[in-house]
Amino acid sequence: MTVTDRSHELINTAAQAAADKLAHDIVAYDVSDVLSITDAFLLASAPNDRQVKAIVDAIEESLSKELGAKPVRREGDREARWVLLDYVDIVVHVQHSEERVFYALERLWKDCPELDLPEEAKATRGKAEEHAKLRAAEEEAELDGDWR
Repeated sequence: MTVTDRSHELINTAAQAAADKLAHDIVAYDVSDVLSITDAFLLASAPNDRQVKAIVDAIEESLSKELGAKPVRREGDREARWVLLDYVDIVVHVQHSEERVFYALERLWKDCPELDLPEEAKATRGKAEEHAKLRAAEEEAELDGDWR
């Protein structure tokens, strides 16, 4: 099997919406050969719960307005640590950065072909690591200030 044109359209629209809300490390996988329930997974992350919610809302709004698509299922909304949006053709996972590292979905799907995404989405690769380094440097600077 391969990803349908509709699935590509959904993935690209969702990826662009996530990128517009500054999601980190946006990636999509063609899982159609290994799963019969969906064509593709989109993964994105954010450093805090509020941003996770904002990304999820933006994806839902874009898919609804631009493509008339509504999720058949939405899970994890309350905690906003890992929100799953099931559109049947695609499944979107928006995770808090800590959950993304812990669950490492990329390792599960690494043998599946990666889907091409809009340039803005591709540009988010490595952002989580950049953000983590920046936070560590800020925390270290704060600690150094406390010791003086």
